[in-house]
Amino acid sequence: MPLANEPALTLALFCRVVDNYGDIGICWRLARQLQREHGIAVTLWVDDLQSFHRICPGIDPAAALQRVAGVEVCHWVDQEGSFTPGDIADIVIEFFACDIPPAYITAMAQCEPRPVWFNLEGLTAEEWVEGCHTLPSSHPRLSLTKHFFFPGFTGKTGGLMREATLDEERRQFQDDPATMAGFLARFGVTQQEMASTRISLFCYPHAPLAQLFAAWQGGSQAVTVLVPDGVAKGAVESFLQAPADPGASRTRGALTVRVLPFVAQPDYDRLLWACDLNFVRGEDSFVRAQWAGRPFIWHIYPQDENLHHKKLRAFLGRYANGLDSLSALSLCWNGATPDAPDPAPLWPAFFAALPELHARAGEWRHRMLANGDLTSNLLNFASSLSSSRPG
Repeated sequence: MPLANEPALTLALFCRVVDNYGDIGICWRLARQLQREHGIAVTLWVDDLQSFHRICPGIDPAAALQRVAGVEVCHWVDQEGSFTPGDIADIVIEFFACDIPPAYITAMAQCEPRPVWFNLEGLTAEEWVEGCHTLPSSHPRLSLTKHFFFPGFTGKTGGLMREATLDEERRQFQDDPATMAGFLARFGVTQQEMASTRISLFCYPHAPLAQLFAAWQGGSQAVTVLVPDGVAKGAVESFLQAPADPGASRTRGALTVRVLPFVAQPDYDRLLWACDLNFVRGEDSFVRAQWAGRPFIWHIYPQDENLHHKKLRAFLGRYANGLDSLSALSLCWNGATPDAPDPAPLWPAFFAALPELHARAGEWRHRMLANGDLTSNLLNFASSLSSSRPG
């Protein structure tokens, strides 16, 4: 953080929304942490303000420029625009290899000193990441160098994003049953449902959810599923036999399904903390589920030629070693098994293993804490790049 008489370090973060909430979810967490914990003046460029508004109600989808939570938010409309060196931030981050405006890059090359330029990559557990983390890449025409920065699960990567107070906030919440029950009561969860197995559900539309609903409905253990508005809408409406609007609920057999409003990020964390099992998707909720210290099933973002199955297996190789029921259900949920995906036969073994899965979740969280947090690791690397420059 700069001294009192020094100007604040500036940072520009460019985000294109591909996975509706994952990309902007990650970038918004990063922007807020940079501003709140490190005193950096952040400008967040984002192309989809409508998706942004879903996770941050304070965002005005119609505003070209706005300040929210101390962060300047610019609607990134196109690749046009005129920029001078005075417009360029000290640190420039392009999230997941998005192409930032050419004129911005040209102005970067005119700065003295040059800004620190990062490509913040997507999260994967594959081993090759350790060899590519922090590698430089020279611009083909301009006197600029970009560095790749990879989040990851080992000390040879950038680690996972985590706010400084997150773990203590989680601990206090989970140690206070009354607070937890009060939070869920806001969404209509009853005392009887509090005594059931509580599951949060965030998945892509192609998940084999109908089969899992059938298994839960016909099981002997009461299950309450809490699903955000708009998620798996077809399967949820089929179960409800009614529109899947926020507040809608129905109990059939042992299964109760409740539709929740789409909540802001801090409340989504609390939802993960309050459930016994979390189904998550993409990258942002996947990382938050790991910090929740609860068992989870990951629905990975699909890629061509099933490349996502390789990434899923790489993660399970690190996280689920020895937990066969977790690996089996995870692979089935993601369509990574040779047969048609039907998670119903796998549920009994998985449910029986929940105590062991809970213990693994806690062990994993401690391991990830030891890697530091991605934001601090990135800034430390940025500082080392700046200090190594001549002059």
